[in-house]
Amino acid sequence: MKTAPLLFSLICSLAAIALIGCSGKTDAAAPAAAASAPAVPASGASPAITITTVRALKRDMRVLLEATGTVTPLTSVDVRSQVTNIISKVHIKDGQFVKAGELLFTLDPRTDEANVAKAQAQLAKDNAALADAQRQWVRAQQLLAQNFISQGALDTNKAQVDSQLAVVAADQSAIDAARVALSYTRITAPHAGRAGIVAVSAGNAVQANVTPLVTITQLDPIAVAFSIPQRNLSDALAALKDGGAEVTASLGEKAERFTGRLKFVDNMVDANSGSVKVKAVFPNPTGKLWPGAFVQVSQTVSTLKDVVVVPHASVIQSPRGTIVYTVQEGKAILKPVQVLYAQGDDAAVSGISAGDSVVLVGKQNLRPGTAVVERAKGEGANAPSAKQPAKP
Repeated sequence: MKTAPLLFSLICSLAAIALIGCSGKTDAAAPAAAASAPAVPASGASPAITITTVRALKRDMRVLLEATGTVTPLTSVDVRSQVTNIISKVHIKDGQFVKAGELLFTLDPRTDEANVAKAQAQLAKDNAALADAQRQWVRAQQLLAQNFISQGALDTNKAQVDSQLAVVAADQSAIDAARVALSYTRITAPHAGRAGIVAVSAGNAVQANVTPLVTITQLDPIAVAFSIPQRNLSDALAALKDGGAEVTASLGEKAERFTGRLKFVDNMVDANSGSVKVKAVFPNPTGKLWPGAFVQVSQTVSTLKDVVVVPHASVIQSPRGTIVYTVQEGKAILKPVQVLYAQGDDAAVSGISAGDSVVLVGKQNLRPGTAVVERAKGEGANAPSAKQPAKP
């Protein structure tokens, strides 16, 4: 009977020791967990966000019209013979540059030379007859003065002289016609340019105005044809004044750029595309602009005066509209803006002032009133160029 109370006391003692051990482990783990937790600012404010800003500038900004154009020669002539004949000699080679009036081909001239000689002989014969008629008329005048012949006989002699003068004039015209035909045996370049493939060789027969001989294409200057939207027609017509507005063309993004002038605006709007065909003329002394090549064309149609320009990358399209973030007293300020014009890396906007610090990098993490730290500050992509100086 004494064993049961003793066993109960032992169990109670073991339970108390276990509770004390568990309480010690919990108390020891709590400080460790507290030590490993990150510190939270006492005020509960979010940490500042690092950003990059640029300064908004006020300057003039050109409104550019960009299009794809095709290089076209100002003149390109398919050279053909004006008479049916045989090629006697070819004086040029494929791809040769020629000057205006340079001899290209010679045709067989023998028949035409004979015709010229025949006409000249006929002229000599008729000149002799004219001289005889004039002598007869002089004698008739003398005889009339001595009353040996009548006035009618004198008039007959005068008519023979006039008739023979007409015959001589006709002979001279025949000689001129024969010389024109003879000139057709010498085929010359109608203008300076580059010859294409020579399609004939010596001995080939050519048919008048049918057989193509060679194509002469003018390369300097050369034109670029492109189309502009109908809405820019008035700007293009205004640009034709004072020698035409400046137009630039390039064969690629990193290729050399060429400068020319707008010279032609078509007299009709294409009803299918709503565009107008225009043409600009470029100096091409090195021949880098080749007929048929595609080029990227850029033309200044107007200039925005004294506008605020920021990098296009700083503009945000949000559900609230178009906005930018500026920095004032270390905080991000949301400002609604309107994009007046965007070209390349730059955008002309309204709604902010020149000199404002505009957030360029890190804007995706901002909210109005967010504390910020500016990592760098500069003019970035909207720095003024040498042609467009910044205005204070």
